[in-house]
Parts: sequence; structure tokens; C-alpha cells
Amino acid sequence: MSSRRPGGSRTVSVGEQIRRELGQLFIEGLKDPRIGFVTISSVKISSDMSVAVVNYTVLGSDKSVRDTEVGLEQSAGWLRKELAHRMKLRHMPNVKFCLDKNLENSMHINALLVTLPEEDRKPLPPEA
Repeated sequence: MSSRRPGGSRTVSVGEQIRRELGQLFIEGLKDPRIGFVTISSVKISSDMSVAVVNYTVLGSDKSVRDTEVGLEQSAGWLRKELAHRMKLRHMPNVKFCLDKNLENSMHINALLVTLPEEDRKPLPPEA
């Protein structure tokens, strides 16, 4: 009988640890001026623990977002090496950065909702 849970508690805990460590690295050690104010929204680890997909958001202009994307892509190797030193894993997953557009999409939807006439913003009555 296996004690493994669906969703892989090991992958979840490694993902959380990577999220915390990357946050520290962004504050302490990452010196790339192209990288703006980054917030890591989630880290998903593949089931074989070979890839860590880091979803992030960036505050700033479109240029700042593009510069950050390039900076993170070019810093991925260094960040992986630093994570390996800090985490003491036998095999450190490859780190892939993915811009999380959920915040941007939410802000766009909110802006659209604000432009609706007042009567369209009221909740619908419950159906009987």
C-alpha cells in the first residue's frame, strides 16, 4: 500500500520551497537590472520532478514586462544553480518561467465592468 497522495505531496512541498527560495534570491542575489518587481504566483513541479514551471507577475509597463521575461530567461541557469545549493536536492528541476496573465486579465475584466451602465452591474435576482 502506497502512502503517496494524488497531486504528489512531494512535488507540492518542493514547489513551495522553490517559490520561497526564489523570492529570497530575487531580493538578495539577482543583479540583472532588466528584472522588474516580480511576484511569484505559483510553482508547479512535473510528476517526475524534472521541470519546475514558475508562474510570475510583473508590475510595470509592457517594456518592463518584456525586459523581465528576457532577464529571467537568461538568469534561469544561475537561479537553478543557486536553488540547488540552497535546497540540497539530488536532482534540481529545470526552471522555466511563465508570465502569469491572471492579474492582468482580472484588471481588464474589472475595467470593462466599471464601464457598464449601473443597472447592468446589479446582481440578477435568484431564479424560482
